[in-house]
Amino acid sequence: MPTLESGRQPGASEEASIVLARAKERLDALDLYERPIRIDHVRVLCLKWLFRLPWFRRFDGYAMWNLILLRSRELLRDDQLLCHELCHVWQMQHRPLRMPLSYLRFGYARNPYEEEARRACTSLASAR
Repeated sequence: MPTLESGRQPGASEEASIVLARAKERLDALDLYERPIRIDHVRVLCLKWLFRLPWFRRFDGYAMWNLILLRSRELLRDDQLLCHELCHVWQMQHRPLRMPLSYLRFGYARNPYEEEARRACTSLASAR
């Protein structure tokens, strides 16, 4: 079951489950990879302090394999951001080394995985 950890607030796990299930439903419609995304071990953490560090300042969310980091709990309401970060989780489920290492080769702005996540969420938003 997906979990949200943000100071152990009541109802947090249920909130994360609902948000991730909604994002999964959106991504499953795209059929980008041979297997649908698995969210059963995905965790969402809200870590304000982390996003004060120089590397993370420019981001509102960040994905690492089965972990999604958010700048604040309010961003759980941002369907586009959660969909984008969950798309990265999906990418890493299929390419666990190639995807993260691609940032060394392509950087951020022109990274094909970033472009794929942006397109995925943009196409979903315009389809609504």
